[in-house]
Formats: sequence, C-alpha cells, structure tokens
Amino acid sequence: MMLDLPAYLRRIGFSGAADTDLATLRQIAQRHPQSIAFENLDAFSGQAVSLVAQDVERKLVVEGRGGWCFEQNLLLGNALRALGFTVVDLAARVIWNRPPDALTARTHRLLLVEVEGRQWLMDAGFGGQTLTGVLELDDDAPQSTPHEAFRLRRLGAERLLESLIRGEWLPLYRFDLQPQFAVDFEAANYQLAHDPASHFTHAVTVSRIAVDGRLVLRGHPQHGVELGFHSLHGESQRRELRETAEILQILREVFDLPVDGLPPLRERFDHLLALSPRR
Repeated sequence: MMLDLPAYLRRIGFSGAADTDLATLRQIAQRHPQSIAFENLDAFSGQAVSLVAQDVERKLVVEGRGGWCFEQNLLLGNALRALGFTVVDLAARVIWNRPPDALTARTHRLLLVEVEGRQWLMDAGFGGQTLTGVLELDDDAPQSTPHEAFRLRRLGAERLLESLIRGEWLPLYRFDLQPQFAVDFEAANYQLAHDPASHFTHAVTVSRIAVDGRLVLRGHPQHGVELGFHSLHGESQRRELRETAEILQILREVFDLPVDGLPPLRERFDHLLALSPRR
C-alpha cells in the first residue's frame, strides 16, 4: 500500500531524520496523538467509517480529520512500515471501567513494533488515555511516557495494560500476541459504527493530547456535553457546553477539526442536547 510518508510526517509535525530506531519511534508516538485527534464524529452522525487505507489517509492526513482506533492505528502502522519498521497488528478486549477479567469483544486495534531487538507496544487510538510513548512488551514494571505512567502485566497468555490515574492503576485493555489482518477488524468497525447499542452511535468522544495534559470533549444523552482538560499535574477543569454552535466552535478551534463539512453533525448535537438533562 502506497502512503505519502512526507505528508504524514508533516501532518504530525515530525522533526529531524526519520530512521528505524527507538528515538524515531518515540517521537512519532508523541507527535501523532498531539496532531491527530481521536474522534467518532462519523459514527455519531450516522456516516460509515471506511478502513480502506487510501480513505483513512485522505481523511486523517489530507482533510485534517481525526478518527478512532481502527483508523488511527491503520495509518500509524502503514507509516511505520513505510519507514522500514516491522509492525504487527493486534486486537484487544477493552475493559475500561470493568474488572480485568471481564469477557468483552476484541474491539480495539493496537500495534506491536520490533526495533533494536525488542518489541514495543504502540497505540494512537485509545481516546482519553491514548499512549504518548512506547512500552516495552516484556517489561512488567511501570514505564514512563510524556504523560502518565503505564504498565503491562501478564494474565496467562495475555497482557493487561494499566494506566496510573490519580495514584491508582486502572485497567484499559488486555490482549494476546495473535497477529491480526485487515479483514479481522472489519466486523468490529462496522458494528461500532452502526449498531444502535454502540456507545459510538449515540455518544461522542473527541480527545487530543496537549503538551501539559489531555483535552477531552464528551457528549452523552444522559449527561450532556462537557469539555475537560486534565493536567499532567493532577488538576482537572470541566465546563458544560449547552449550545451546538459553541460545541462546533470548540471542535474547530480547540481540536482543530474541519467540522463545517459534516452537515449532519449540527442536527446530531441539537438532538443530543435536547435529550440531555440541564444541570
């Protein structure tokens, strides 16, 4: 698959020489989520989400949009392969807000990258807790990133990814090392984008990494729409959003998303706000 690698590197603000080394991997892991927002605006507004590589590249690189894990890590994996890295796609069971042994479907895409004789986990698409660094697969001690610390614990044949949030280790997802192929992600991607029971069809999550924290916009019919900033120093600031025009302005100016070309979005936010309780 052909990828305009120079355009991708410009999109994420990569600086310096891009080599097949750990320094390059670390810089990409940090710059990608700082530049390309996580968002489910297509599924939220009733649009299909394509996993054709050229469609994903056009959406995230050329048009300046964001995407969710299937898109983000497809683009990231193709860019790393174009640079010469050995990359394996993996699938994970999301257990955020669930017990570590909860049986959930494999609905998350992540990457395993080999460099300098070791294997590293990369993931540019886990919403409000997206990795901004790389994690050594076989190291079960806490590992630092430019943002929170993470750790990988063994659970039998699986690894459990945990994040240190407000002094507590919280589970994000667990996965094994079975390689996945493009076809393996199609069903989960379709289900999450079209199933009325899917969180992504009736609620919205948009997140972007800042140098000093995380910006997250969340909207849900039962809770309204809220913009949050979670500082690396532990403080969080939240603001309720009550008007669609303000939400769209924040998507444009805070998350740098070109939402004016998404006509159904205004109607969807109007509907969500109409269902939301006023606090």
